[in-house]
Amino acid sequence: MEERVLLAEDEEKMRTIVRDYFGAHGVACDLAKDGAEALELLRQRDYDAVLLDVLMPEADGFTVCRAVREHSRVPILFLTALGEERDMLRGYELGADDYITKPFSLAVLLAKTKALIRRSRGEGGERLTCGAITLEPGRRRCTVAGTEVELSPREYALLLCLMRNKGQVLSREQLLDKVWGIDFDGGERAVDVRIKSLRAALGPAGKQIGTVFKAGYRLEEGSV
Repeated sequence: MEERVLLAEDEEKMRTIVRDYFGAHGVACDLAKDGAEALELLRQRDYDAVLLDVLMPEADGFTVCRAVREHSRVPILFLTALGEERDMLRGYELGADDYITKPFSLAVLLAKTKALIRRSRGEGGERLTCGAITLEPGRRRCTVAGTEVELSPREYALLLCLMRNKGQVLSREQLLDKVWGIDFDGGERAVDVRIKSLRAALGPAGKQIGTVFKAGYRLEEGSV
């Protein structure tokens, strides 16, 4: 399977150079010119890694990292011209996995990115289980009673959020913030629609997603 990463960088020349270099080495690279565009692309699909410039218009790299970590453990690598230790520490505190300081070697950037992807896919990675449902976030894999299930990026992010908070009631507003992002301008009906499609995709295990009247949804233990 081809690896695909997202590069958010406001300098057009840098975006093009990195995209072409990664592409020549078998890694597809989608581009975002600012933080807002990066967040939109992240809503549309899953990536194997995210490369974030720190200083970007609309939303800086720290803001994007914080939003991503609300619902995903995708590897994040910061591209930064900032040499101060406090900026690097802030990135790690927000959940970044690594950083590289500009100017950097393209070969080193690619090597770091591939290393993060390999680590995230490791067999010893995180595994979440609730009843018949198992998620392996590093591999973006969902199984029900041992059978792999195909989920859309939004369905997967929603299930991951429920899995990380299993047994807890999450309101529609909380799910919107965590899965769709705080700047999503749609209504809470979007949650109900996606829950319905997620239940259908999970088959008999869909009944583990319980509706709590006037409160929200809760993932419960169950069996198929």
